[in-house]
Amino acid sequence: MAVANPLPNFAARGAVDLSVLNRPVAPPPGEPGGAPLAGGYVVDVTTENFPQVVQDSARYPVLVLLWLPTDQANAELGILLGRLAAEAGGKFLLARVDVGTQPEIAAAFQVEGVPTVAAILAGQPIPLFAGAAAEDQVRAVLGQILAAAAQNGIKGRAPFDGVPAEPTPEELEPDEPPLPPLHEEAFTAIEEGDYEAAANAYRKAIKQDPHDAMAVAGLAQVQLMARTAEVDPAPLRAAAEADPRDLTAALAVADVDVMQGQVDDAFARLLGLLPNADADTKEAIRLRLLEYFEVLGAADPRVTKARQKLALYLY
Repeated sequence: MAVANPLPNFAARGAVDLSVLNRPVAPPPGEPGGAPLAGGYVVDVTTENFPQVVQDSARYPVLVLLWLPTDQANAELGILLGRLAAEAGGKFLLARVDVGTQPEIAAAFQVEGVPTVAAILAGQPIPLFAGAAAEDQVRAVLGQILAAAAQNGIKGRAPFDGVPAEPTPEELEPDEPPLPPLHEEAFTAIEEGDYEAAANAYRKAIKQDPHDAMAVAGLAQVQLMARTAEVDPAPLRAAAEADPRDLTAALAVADVDVMQGQVDDAFARLLGLLPNADADTKEAIRLRLLEYFEVLGAADPRVTKARQKLALYLY
């Protein structure tokens, strides 16, 4: 994919909010207490190398950190993302953009405040989040981006210190056949954040073929995404801790746990409510767990164990 000038692909509007300059400062990258220097799976982006970074996003995912490296909150997020990039071992490249020295790139991403995190997949920008975020939240977002990359055939490894990685076995595999039309419609709707449209597309696919396992799993996943799209986990967890028998709170926290990869916690929370529960509560928990089983897949050993416990409590 040739990208001569990627900036037009991004709407170049919005101003960079530099009010964070009034906040606590951090040492420059490479100095004690500051974020590390670029290296490994981390690069600093300028207008000179940005076109290549965008072009290479066709081979591997690019996570973009738009930051002010000498701001403490920015530096802390930069340290976290750098650690996750090293841990991922090339599953993505972390591209850092200093908005103070690269305002053109910052404007291209419509940055209104820093830190801001986005992704680039196959040359297309995907806004992720702005401001500080807890590690579990960052990991959840990163997991979604890597999954989206895999679904779009972006299977390569990022270079280490600029040295290109050898093609992965996944890259050498032939491309998968195109998605059925309704699946493609659902995936497009998910990319646009229209979860209801995605769910309707999957429902149509299931109506056409009740044995379409991909559509059943897709519907369960998009319903989970819709329920967790705008929730604040903290008050949900507080409500669940205040009243462990509160079914609504338990279901909401379980949704968040599954999205954040804490599957065992979600299963334990809901299964723990089943003893002595009334029929309506048992049915609500059963249906929610069956959704999780579809999202995770029957081969997941956690699903096997939870399914056995569910049957024991119900029958």
